[in-house]
Amino acid sequence: MDLTRDAALALDAADPLAGFRGRFAGTDDDSADRVLYLDGNSLGRMPLETPAALRRVVEQEWASGLVGSWSSWIGEATRLGDQLASGVLGAAPGEVLVGDSTTVNLYKLLVAGAEARPGRDVLVCTADDFPTDRYVVAGVARARGMTVRELPAHIDEGPDPAGIAAVLDDRVAVVVLSHVAYRSGALADLAGITRQVHDVGALVLWDLSHSVGSVPVGLAAADADLAVGCGYKYLNGGPGAPAFLYVRRDLQEQLRSPIQGWFGQRDQFAMGPEYDPSPGIERFGAGTPPVLGMAALEVGARLVAEAGIDRLAAKGRAMGELVVALADAWLARHGVALASPRDAGRRGSHVTMTHPQAWQLTQALIDRGVVPDFRTPDRVRLGPAPLYTRFVDVWDAMDRFRRLLEGGGHEAYPAQRARVT
Repeated sequence: MDLTRDAALALDAADPLAGFRGRFAGTDDDSADRVLYLDGNSLGRMPLETPAALRRVVEQEWASGLVGSWSSWIGEATRLGDQLASGVLGAAPGEVLVGDSTTVNLYKLLVAGAEARPGRDVLVCTADDFPTDRYVVAGVARARGMTVRELPAHIDEGPDPAGIAAVLDDRVAVVVLSHVAYRSGALADLAGITRQVHDVGALVLWDLSHSVGSVPVGLAAADADLAVGCGYKYLNGGPGAPAFLYVRRDLQEQLRSPIQGWFGQRDQFAMGPEYDPSPGIERFGAGTPPVLGMAALEVGARLVAEAGIDRLAAKGRAMGELVVALADAWLARHGVALASPRDAGRRGSHVTMTHPQAWQLTQALIDRGVVPDFRTPDRVRLGPAPLYTRFVDVWDAMDRFRRLLEGGGHEAYPAQRARVT
């Protein structure tokens, strides 16, 4: 691979997605000291169309339409869910619902899945999965008198088929796994693992938070059971954007949400005395949907669908390859090592590096205009987003990383624990 800056510029010139960059805020600065944002896997940039979409809802539908606008808002959760299903998730209409947070949706589907497998008393998750996933699994297991069985998974490589087979038996009700590992970016074999879980009669609940909008998911092709994901990373829906949930159509009548809210009721406005769940994906609704949040999320989801998930994944892999190659050439001599799968086909769109002073390096990079993030115990996570990050941005960020290490500027920063987001 040619590792010159001119080669990175040439990749940008040939990039079929180059036109999308100008549709996001903060991308018009080409100065040498510009901020290089490599945290799109934590919070995506704001699309330029988002303010207008929010103004439309606020100034027209809310300010003028008032309560009459509910006639159009009432179906937004399923309408936007169908857009995500067809444009991003590889699912069918009527299988995706938008609303609530990832944590709440995970809880709803995990409890519903456990109840649909009576007589089974084990939930499975990995010790290295995202905290909210592990916390929800532990809480549901405690409340239901179940056991949590931890799937052994390498912190950098993720789970393997042999490890998965070792924890599966006829006691397992639901397996909870991330499609892309939040720490390392390791990409799980969604279709293969789903088949393994089905072979023992269990359900698998996928967390798509770090994969949706960056790699193909293919829920229908994989015969996936259940899934959840957030809207503020690669979907660029903004901070606190609503999440989504997926339930395969033939499972919907078998599952019952533990949160029996009025937006999951069959005849919602009859205000009946007893809960009777809706016959479709709407049964997993709870309270009033976040109308403003969905308006912002729709803009980001539409951009992802327009770009095409296969093209986004191809660029994401190529940018990851550039990060790895530059790290090998420039950073390894300073004690930086790859903490993600080396095979690009086994990674999502973020790449993680390990170094004993990862926290200090992260803070020093931010002060030098490079925005990555830190992950415990000693990881610097780099998340270029293929919709708006250029190859030359990656090159320049790694060049600043190299110069930081060569100058030892990070040594002046104290060690500190970081929050996890």
